[in-house]
Amino acid sequence: MNSFRSRLTLIMIGIIGLSVLASGLLMAQMFKQNHIQALEESMVREIRILAAGMKWESADDNMTAQFQYYSQVASDMKRNADSRITFIRTDGVVLGDSDHDPHTMDNHKSRKEVAKALSGDIGSSIRMSDTTNQNMLYVAMQVQADQGPYIIRLAMSLEDVEQSIRNLWTALIVWLLVLFLVAALISYRVASGMTRPLEQITKVAKRIQRQEYIARVTVKKQDEIGELGYAINAMADSLQVQMERIRQNESQLESVLDNMINGIVMIDVTGHIVLLSRRAEDILGFTSRELVGRHYSDARQQHELTSLIREAFEKQSYIHEEMTFYYPEERLLELNLVPVMQDNEFVGILLVLQDVSAIRRLERMRSEFVANVSHELKTPVAAVKGFAETLLGGAVKDEETTRSFLQIIYDESERLNRLIGDILELSKIESRRVPLTFSPVEMQSFAAKTVQLLEAEAARKSIRLDLIAEGDIYVEADEDRLRQIMMNLLSNGINYTPEGGKVTVMVEPVWPASVSPYALSDETRDDYERIRIVIKDTGIGIPKKDLPRIFERFYRVDKARSRSSGGTGLGLSIVKHLVELHNGTIAVESEVGVGTKFTIEIPVIHP
Repeated sequence: MNSFRSRLTLIMIGIIGLSVLASGLLMAQMFKQNHIQALEESMVREIRILAAGMKWESADDNMTAQFQYYSQVASDMKRNADSRITFIRTDGVVLGDSDHDPHTMDNHKSRKEVAKALSGDIGSSIRMSDTTNQNMLYVAMQVQADQGPYIIRLAMSLEDVEQSIRNLWTALIVWLLVLFLVAALISYRVASGMTRPLEQITKVAKRIQRQEYIARVTVKKQDEIGELGYAINAMADSLQVQMERIRQNESQLESVLDNMINGIVMIDVTGHIVLLSRRAEDILGFTSRELVGRHYSDARQQHELTSLIREAFEKQSYIHEEMTFYYPEERLLELNLVPVMQDNEFVGILLVLQDVSAIRRLERMRSEFVANVSHELKTPVAAVKGFAETLLGGAVKDEETTRSFLQIIYDESERLNRLIGDILELSKIESRRVPLTFSPVEMQSFAAKTVQLLEAEAARKSIRLDLIAEGDIYVEADEDRLRQIMMNLLSNGINYTPEGGKVTVMVEPVWPASVSPYALSDETRDDYERIRIVIKDTGIGIPKKDLPRIFERFYRVDKARSRSSGGTGLGLSIVKHLVELHNGTIAVESEVGVGTKFTIEIPVIHP
């Protein structure tokens, strides 16, 4: 913008300078012409005066006498006229000259001013004199004498005129320089007044280009540039509002995409990926930086997905498919490929990815649950029905057989009752319809009472129950549900431990990782955040392949042994859900033939 201002200033100075220079040239030329014209008129008057008072010699006199006479007259007249005077005959012979000897002078008939005077007009010319070596103004006029016509020529040096012209040019140059300075100052101020607002408008436009939409032009004048400033400000206001709207829409769209449970992949008509949501990154195992801008075939995914996308591009129609992915982990995905149309023109494919692994797993678990419940209910119902039919068929007459059958019917009814009770209990726990009443529980006495409840059952199998618990260990828990957790685990330990075995219960505090148990003081001993309950037996153990599934409903490692022990297959599932309701964790370690250890950790205080 500074260069523009400089160019504008130079242009204005140039225009002014050229105008002044042209005016000066014209004025000097007119001055010279007027001055010369005035001189000519004055010289004509002088010639007429000289001719009126002139005494002409007879033409019969010899030439020498005429030369002397006219030369003398010319010299005398020069003192009054202050001009060079020349007397010339009509044949061009110079009779006398005030400055030179006529004998040495050329014939002047061909001279421009003389030739014109011979024709009857007043002749004038300007040329360099051969004798004086100066620019001279010559004026010649034909005069009539008694002896015939003569030519009187006056010559005057133009040195004074040229000096006047030089003085005029000196003054003109000085004034031109002064005018240049004044014009430069005025032009700079005018250019600044024009360019400074343009400069500001340009800066504001560049800031708007850099997305600084708060930039505004300060308008000081209500001229065309001011109108331009108002237009720029209005444009900036409109852009700011529109960009704010766009940012809000982008933010909302980004928030929606980032929080969607489904993955979104947008592929343009050329097959290049233009959008990849955060959930799609998790599902596909690639980041946006790795895939956006690249062709979909560059994604190192399984061939089936690439083929499905290619088919969607070929058909340009909706495609729904379920596919198992093995990278980055095994999962079942529901794929929906939707063609994107704009103004009835195909512009790309929208790929919606939904992880249905959990849904399908729940559906499978529900089917298995229904099948297991049906199977578990069918067994005792069939037993009750069978023995009842036997009794109705006549076996009731045998008292011993009747008592045996009725006992079986009773046991199966009890088993059926326990099964239904466990199913209802698990249903309430899973739906979180079991209100927990938290209160402080002193773990040493609590664990002792729980162990005491199962001592008789353990004694029947000669199983020893050991309790290891420190005093003054407290936890905030629902006492009834906590006892249900421990009794379920203890019962399992007793049931699956051979005679003469051992089941151990251990309760201990858990300190933060930054605290060393060996450096505890009386002040820090009560600063534990969690408690740990460990129930360990010396039973038959659980195979490693079954460990991940033991908390599933109706899952049994040894189905025959579980059924004979009266288990429903729901105990560990109930335990897991109750531990989670206490915001705790449960883990299991087991080795076949050595035993099993369940570890439960529960926070001391619940939010």
